[in-house]
Amino acid sequence: MAVKSSKPNRGRFMLSCFAFIVFLCVFASINEVRFNSLLRFGRCALSNESLPTNSEDNDLRILISVLTLPDQYQRRHFLRLVYGTQTIIEGAKVDVKFVFCNLTKQDQKVLVALEIMQYNDIMILNCTENMNKGKTSTFFSSLPEIFNKETTTSGIVPYPPYHYVMKADDDTYVRVNSLVRSLRPLPREDLYYGFVIPCGSMDPFKHYMSGMGFVVSWDIVEWIHGSDIPKKHVEGPEDKVFGDWMRWARRGNNRFNAKWSIHELWNDTIAVHLLKNQEKWIRTLTYFNHTDSLKPSKLYHIS
Repeated sequence: MAVKSSKPNRGRFMLSCFAFIVFLCVFASINEVRFNSLLRFGRCALSNESLPTNSEDNDLRILISVLTLPDQYQRRHFLRLVYGTQTIIEGAKVDVKFVFCNLTKQDQKVLVALEIMQYNDIMILNCTENMNKGKTSTFFSSLPEIFNKETTTSGIVPYPPYHYVMKADDDTYVRVNSLVRSLRPLPREDLYYGFVIPCGSMDPFKHYMSGMGFVVSWDIVEWIHGSDIPKKHVEGPEDKVFGDWMRWARRGNNRFNAKWSIHELWNDTIAVHLLKNQEKWIRTLTYFNHTDSLKPSKLYHIS
């Protein structure tokens, strides 16, 4: 009786062993990938969990800077009432700061110090008070050093500290929520926004924005801080000088003329200028029903 050869069985056995080893390697490799992915996911989850969430990062951040003089105490107190009684719409953070140059008198050093202690809303620039000799330049070039290292209440440093910076006069009434709604859909880089000059023009690229209240994005603020162009061209009407900077450097390519909503009295007005006396302020605040949110109380009656 012939005996069957064992070689075919041995070959099949070796092939099966090789296939099993390959299977084990592939299985181990897949599980290693899964494990590493799971490990990375766990690390991300732990990392994200350890970071406090901060709604400030998602807010539209605007700095309204009112350029004024140290001795204008009553004007600042009045403007604090005007801006402090405006309720800001959700999703926006708006800070109002009063800006002037170095203090020169003893009474200023005491009274302004008291204001800062109470309100913390004053910026004192390292300059001498002037009309057309660089106060605006000093202001914008100082902002990155002041705010880029600021921390929030949660300890997180937002960047940019403000998406937009508005330079305003102290005789300008800014309706903050109208400003927020106007800026929200606009680009947050290379933006130059305001009331275009001359008054008869509607072309924001032709000249410049009026100094009564114009807005730029934070990247332009940082450019002013680092560029030689503003340093070499300081003196002159400061809103015109600012426009020269934008034109010479080809900055502010996202330009928006808000003339239709500045200086006129209607529902969507953003700002009103030339409020030089109390009568004009009262007429403007009355037109916009600024005090309508006053809550009734037994403590007072205003009819």
